[in-house]
Amino acid sequence: MATLDDIISDANAMDAWMKWSTGLVLTLLSLAVVRFLMKKVVLDFVKATSFDWDDQLYRPVTNRLYSFIMFTGIQLTMLWVMGKEEELNIALDPVFQAIYIILSTSLLSVALKIMIPVVLDKFSNPSSVTVSGSNSLVVFLVRAAVWFGGLYLAMDELGFELVGLLASLAVFSIIIGLAMQQTLGNIINSFMLALDQPFEVGDRIEVDGEIGSVVSVGILSTKVLTNEENLVVIPNNNLINSTVVNHARGGGDGQGRRISLVMDIGVEYDEDISHVKYTVLQLMRACPYVIEVPEPRVLLNELGDFAKVFRLYGWVEDYSDEFIAKDWLLKNIAESFAREGIGIPFPTAVEITSEFKETYNKQRKATNVRRARLQMIKEDKALERERAEAKWEIEAITEKLKDPELERVERNTLEESLRELNRVLSMFEAGDN
Repeated sequence: MATLDDIISDANAMDAWMKWSTGLVLTLLSLAVVRFLMKKVVLDFVKATSFDWDDQLYRPVTNRLYSFIMFTGIQLTMLWVMGKEEELNIALDPVFQAIYIILSTSLLSVALKIMIPVVLDKFSNPSSVTVSGSNSLVVFLVRAAVWFGGLYLAMDELGFELVGLLASLAVFSIIIGLAMQQTLGNIINSFMLALDQPFEVGDRIEVDGEIGSVVSVGILSTKVLTNEENLVVIPNNNLINSTVVNHARGGGDGQGRRISLVMDIGVEYDEDISHVKYTVLQLMRACPYVIEVPEPRVLLNELGDFAKVFRLYGWVEDYSDEFIAKDWLLKNIAESFAREGIGIPFPTAVEITSEFKETYNKQRKATNVRRARLQMIKEDKALERERAEAKWEIEAITEKLKDPELERVERNTLEESLRELNRVLSMFEAGDN
């Protein structure tokens, strides 16, 4: 014990510069030890778990812990060098207390941002249509309350009355509110959209005759990219008062991205109903985009003026594959009908004269058809390969974004690449449409 007292006495006997240097070294040493523990112990544990929320919490907690150690080291060094009764220490003590409060508030706010969606998902109805994301309005209100409390305590430490300051700004806020009615309406309605969540980014929606994929939901407007690659900007005031048809929801069985595929096919009246239904049903079961459960169905739907009309019912697992599935089915139905001798009727009478039959070059047509088919096979394969590569890259980038150690610049670059790949996929959908 005497040895420890001697060490403390020798440390207190050092001059000011030696104390500052020792304090700096001890602070850096503490940072190094904590950083080592966070990297080698905590991070390994976080990566070993199957949860996503701890990966998201790692970096915010780590950064704020480093800041807390740094400010604590500075304050303790100042107390050691100048003494607790020094006027500078007395003056700066509220500043350090306010910094600690702000750091704690920031950490609590980030934790709530990450954990509230997890808690809400736990209590959500598992039989309802699943929607990724969280109730952003709930998160915003809770975080706003936390920040208000933290700022109030921090300002109180510094001698400012936050409630009085807000009261003095009330009249000015009313004037600004009257001048920005439309803008404030858009902002408030953005919160209403976040609360009700009729759609989310990536959903295909229809508003006032415009159909497209939602690319962003802002506080003033919602942007929709149509199949023709037109960007439609809809003010939130208009959107909240419009009927929105979401083609990406309502799949049932808790699968929000599933979509029903309904098609009508007409055949000639002399065709056998069982023959047609069996041929089409076999194709729907063979289609790689149509899922097995629920099972596809083919029903005779109408006896029209020129044709027996059959309605095809199938279900596609992801609505982004809807047009690809239609393309596959129509192409294979046409080829199968030709092989099976099933005729597709014309809605009008067509008379071909004998002179036309004699002058028509069937050999040239056959050659052109073969050439076109070969080229389209290459085009279809190239398109399918590009779509597959884009989907693979999206999955790879999504997996990289889960890394809690990812730097901000690299994260922003990956997110930009992800948006571009999603845009490319939407272009494929537009081309298939």
